[in-house]
Amino acid sequence: MREPSTPGLATSTSDPKRSTTSALSPYLRRRLITEAEVVAAAVAAFGDEGAEKFVSEVFWRTYFKGHLETHPAAWTGYLTLAAESHERLAAEPGLRRTYEAAVEGRSGIDCFDAWALELVETGWLHNHARMWFASIWIFTLRLPWALGADFFMRHLVDGDPASNTLSWRWVAGLHTRGKHYVARAENIRRYTDGRFDPVGLDEYPDALDEPMPPREVPLPPADAAPDGEVALLLHLDDLHPESLCLGNGRVVRIGGLIAHAGGATDRVKAADEAAMADALTRAEAHFGCPAGHADSGWADSLPVVTAWAPVGPSAMALPKCCLQIRRAWDEAAWPLATRGYSRLRKAIPRLLLN
Repeated sequence: MREPSTPGLATSTSDPKRSTTSALSPYLRRRLITEAEVVAAAVAAFGDEGAEKFVSEVFWRTYFKGHLETHPAAWTGYLTLAAESHERLAAEPGLRRTYEAAVEGRSGIDCFDAWALELVETGWLHNHARMWFASIWIFTLRLPWALGADFFMRHLVDGDPASNTLSWRWVAGLHTRGKHYVARAENIRRYTDGRFDPVGLDEYPDALDEPMPPREVPLPPADAAPDGEVALLLHLDDLHPESLCLGNGRVVRIGGLIAHAGGATDRVKAADEAAMADALTRAEAHFGCPAGHADSGWADSLPVVTAWAPVGPSAMALPKCCLQIRRAWDEAAWPLATRGYSRLRKAIPRLLLN
């Protein structure tokens, strides 16, 4: 939902054959390219004013990463709620029928059904469609929001734990309590140029609520790279080892750790594996040492360093012994992401000067 526009994979909501987005989100999600280089390229091409909106969208991704780092219970709560909701599907036939109709594109709401099929068939949805879809899922179909977030994470080739989880919470009215996003038929008709004419939407729902919102915790400190020989571990949240600041550490071995999202489709797994293979090839050439998957004993007795793994599957799978190095971009921006986006947005000019 709050994903930077995604070129190549993205299409207009009004014309499914016309690309209107940048197609960068699958690469930014895995950090095959960094936010810093994307922003620098946009500013160089369009100037500060011309690139302002795009740059702000890139910082939305950074904001969600930083917010989830300081509110990790939003992630664990989502996982718990998704598991409980899947158990409900087995026990509640009515809920199961509604869910199956939704994910199979049989809800009877024209736009929603088209987007459900598009997501399953292509692994992608336009940002506006993601928000409308989530709103209809939550407020019209009355399905648990965590089941929708899980549906997205299993199918989206650019599925990001922070952006996906917090965007669904934002639509539901949980991220900013009481402020939800409502899909309206007229809005959908207008911005799809009449391609869709949804009927039966609940356009005046109450926002969802929860007993206790996720508590803020201090941003965990990063580690310093040790001097001397090290083993470098790559993971799916940061596959740009060439730009990682390792100080006086000298990489002599490289391993790759793939932790797919739970229930990820073959398309998503293939994208993850292709991205890792590309990063390992580049890392091997850059550091001049062997690179392969991180199987048992791959690092021997060497200290293992890795780019910081933000909250999500990679962080959950990361060996406890890893020394995690945080990039300057995240170190500067994440402390400004503890509340709403406006604090980080106001700091963007200053952050871009660093």
